Amino acid sequence: MSKITFLGAGSTIFAKNVLGDCMLTPSIQGFEFALYDIDLQRLKDSENMLNNLKKSLGSDVTVKSYTDRKEALRDAKYVVNAIQVGGYKPSTVIDFEIPKKYGLRQTIGDTVGVGGIFRSLRTIPVMLDFAKDMKEVCPDAWFLNYTNPMASLTGAMLRYTGIKTVGLCHSVQAAIPDLFKSLNMDTEGVQWKIAGINHLAWLLEVSKDGRDLYPEIKKRAVAKQQEKHEDMIRFELMNRFGYYVTESSEHNAEYHPYFIKNNYPDLIKKFNIPLDEYPRRCEEQIEKWEKMREDVVNNQNLTHERTHEYASYIIEAMETDKPFRIHGNVLNTGGLISNLPANSVVEVPCLVDRNGVNPCYVGDLPEQLAALNRTNINTQLLTIEAAMTGNREHIYHAAMLDPHTASELSIDDIVSLCDDLIEAHGEMLPNFQQEKTLV
Repeated sequence: MSKITFLGAGSTIFAKNVLGDCMLTPSIQGFEFALYDIDLQRLKDSENMLNNLKKSLGSDVTVKSYTDRKEALRDAKYVVNAIQVGGYKPSTVIDFEIPKKYGLRQTIGDTVGVGGIFRSLRTIPVMLDFAKDMKEVCPDAWFLNYTNPMASLTGAMLRYTGIKTVGLCHSVQAAIPDLFKSLNMDTEGVQWKIAGINHLAWLLEVSKDGRDLYPEIKKRAVAKQQEKHEDMIRFELMNRFGYYVTESSEHNAEYHPYFIKNNYPDLIKKFNIPLDEYPRRCEEQIEKWEKMREDVVNNQNLTHERTHEYASYIIEAMETDKPFRIHGNVLNTGGLISNLPANSVVEVPCLVDRNGVNPCYVGDLPEQLAALNRTNINTQLLTIEAAMTGNREHIYHAAMLDPHTASELSIDDIVSLCDDLIEAHGEMLPNFQQEKTLV
């Protein structure tokens, strides 16, 4: 029996989306779905939910929970990773509240910035442990990573473990529908090309029947900027740099040095920036889960429609050898994007079939887009360096090179902030609990 292992299966709704998709895929019938999570109650919830879903969908997969991670991974053909190390409390709260004391504000804090750096540092060691187990019990499995920070975590896996890994994010699939809906444009028959890095991939080309749609998109975007809406940062970036970016405005507000600035508080209102959005969202999700838990977990009539998450389509393509195109996060080997570093993780079109995930060559990005990507890549690479070497100074380097952090704080304050974050994380960052050093 073939096996899909889901690490972080206590993420019940996401497990429903990914594994529910798999239940609806003919070539995945007969598989075992092996569930693993350190939260045993949430693990049980997900097992109950998936068994109800299996029954209502008429699927013949087997759903099984494991408390031993290695046994959950044993003989797996595919491994889905959706963990969050440290959870909302204490780790996310730490990531937001300590920077606030220095006047450094964030919106999401899960990709770059100090929030992204420290989320990477506490997650990479756990993923390296996954890789160690996989080498022993399922060395040929594909590791499908959904956990953020996508580029740093996927980069660590690809560069240091030998495990076949691809990073998956739904921002590319959502970009065109969201943009066109926002501008009251029809997506029927639209062709597009997207490439860059995760959360900073660019809509390089967009056309219909051979006609470039960018002039109309930009015209409508300029008009829409005259009133408040939820995508003001992305429209401003498109106006200034010429291209639309895949991830949301709430994310992009903190990827650049232009928008969240103590000396320009009016920018928050001008661009409708939701500071502290992620903690607020976490609180809402916790409250919502308590209310909806019974309806989801014990609903005998629970049903599902296939989503646009890539996992089931990847597995289907590998199982049937029917090619499917995704946008995957892969190492920039051979210069897939030729004006970005070879050791960075890029988000590019990939063809998936029985041979695995096959990235496509993109070439040069427009130079201003490559430059914006490099500002985030710098922090990603130094974060990986810190995690792999245990060198505290590389944490400082990563933070000093982060565009938003560097635009707000002095070098001394950046170092002090990192020291405070290391201390607050305590046992979450055991490799860095040594005497402070100066850069």
